[in-house]
Amino acid sequence: MRVINYLLIILFFTFTSVLSDDQQSFIQWKNNFKKIALQNNISEDTFDVVMANIKFLPNVIKYDRYQPEFYEDTKTYVTKRTSNKKVSKGLKFYKQNINLINSIETEFDIEKELLLSLMGIETNFGTYVGKMDILSSLATLSYDKRRSDFFSKELLILLNLIESNQIDYQTLYGSWAGAFGFFQFMPSTMKNYALDYDNNNYIDLKNNKDAYASAANYLKKIGWKTNQPCFYKIDLSKKIPKKYLNVSAKKLHNKKSLDYFRKYINDSSFIDNNFDDLTVAIITPDKDIIPDAENFSPAYVVFDNYEIILQWNRSLRFSLAVCTLKNKFKNEL
Repeated sequence: MRVINYLLIILFFTFTSVLSDDQQSFIQWKNNFKKIALQNNISEDTFDVVMANIKFLPNVIKYDRYQPEFYEDTKTYVTKRTSNKKVSKGLKFYKQNINLINSIETEFDIEKELLLSLMGIETNFGTYVGKMDILSSLATLSYDKRRSDFFSKELLILLNLIESNQIDYQTLYGSWAGAFGFFQFMPSTMKNYALDYDNNNYIDLKNNKDAYASAANYLKKIGWKTNQPCFYKIDLSKKIPKKYLNVSAKKLHNKKSLDYFRKYINDSSFIDNNFDDLTVAIITPDKDIIPDAENFSPAYVVFDNYEIILQWNRSLRFSLAVCTLKNKFKNEL
């Protein structure tokens, strides 16, 4: 018992020491980052006010290393996010906001079912937008070496949006990764696609009007094709060369026409022949991260629209969940 207690004491002080080192290093990072911010058109007054209370958040580092996209199998991940309860809540939300959602669908030519799906999966229809201090989250991830360049750029963009009075920094609470609002926009997405749809000279992504219009604008600009498929789950022949199997969301490779891949699909008769000329890829999402997963199952043939959702969130499972929930809404509306 004494040995166990002794080891626990050692672990406690070791952890405390590491945490203390991080806190000290973070202060130094902040001083260095201020110089970079001033070189990128951020005024000293803005930086000093906005960044005054940022903190190093150790939990953010833990979340970054342990994301569900990295450890849950496809069936578990998709089932959790496309439940009947989720569909019921989405239908209720739609009825409460029917005029806005229908008008956005018409104006931007983006299906309401897709917008409902994305909002449902990202924030449970606005009921959970995250409670993390986004500025501290982005600063922590910028300080961290794993993806420092990416998050440093996102933090600079956010500071520029604050500098130009497009975003109120006091409202910036969201996800651990720095995403904000009902559709969880990163700062670069806010900059490029967010709209002041209600014309009040302020972009509020926790307001249905600005949020819905911004999401639709984003999808339209990055190339979503209305009434084209997203994916089909398939029974894949083991005769297919492994070079055609995609296990990573970084970049889908070896794409061919659907017609070409039909010979590798056991009974593809349920897939509409009208899509035969469309370029598709084959994904087997479990193989890369699930121990002892099969090479060929589960398998999906995915279209351009699937890759559009990958631009929203670069996760094979996320795109499958979004399109699955979209189809469920389509069956109800």
